[in-house]
Amino acid sequence: MLERFDELTTAHVADACLRADLPVRTVSLTAVVRGRVAGRVLPVQHVGSVDVYLEAFENAAEGDVLVIDNGGRRDEACAGDLVAAEAQGAGCSGIVIWGLHRDTVDIQAIGLPVFSLGAMPTGPLRLDPQPADALLKATIGEWTVTSDDIVLGDEDGVIFVPADRIEELFDLADSIRDTERKQSEDIRAGRSLREQVKFAEYLTARAADPSLTFRQHLRAVKGAIEE
Repeated sequence: MLERFDELTTAHVADACLRADLPVRTVSLTAVVRGRVAGRVLPVQHVGSVDVYLEAFENAAEGDVLVIDNGGRRDEACAGDLVAAEAQGAGCSGIVIWGLHRDTVDIQAIGLPVFSLGAMPTGPLRLDPQPADALLKATIGEWTVTSDDIVLGDEDGVIFVPADRIEELFDLADSIRDTERKQSEDIRAGRSLREQVKFAEYLTARAADPSLTFRQHLRAVKGAIEE
């Protein structure tokens, strides 16, 4: 899966979701360790103790991505170098944290791709009851994900997509990427994007039909931008 994603970006996949009429489930996270991830979601809800991660790793499959739900908290770090090292040893291909991390230098030395909201020295100062579904789902931003989802991550952040639609989305993303690359090459060659997407024609058509959207026009002229 990572090999297939290697020639794409999360932006391409986000546009593919639009074209496939799927929710665009993205969140803005910073890469602690630069790298790309593509794997099944291994969900976990953090409640203040590392044991929930260790339990999740007991059921990890090669290439899974540990997705940590810490409620977007910014008053504590919920994972550090030991979690990163253990995740790597369990065969995980990365970690996505809806919250903060710590031990940045040590995590970078481990080299496992990690995405989070930022860093803080302080670890958890509380221990809450563990919900019954702590290893079944994780809420990241406004999205709830499970092991039925795939997470893709790069320099722009992460996106979650249904596992049973991944090949369809990759095919659409390939098409969008190829169109955009050609558009970029044409701009450098002196043919403006306005000319390529027949923007003057769009303005004329919109004047006659104010309900016409630019996205509808792009679909008609097979321009991939915006979706």
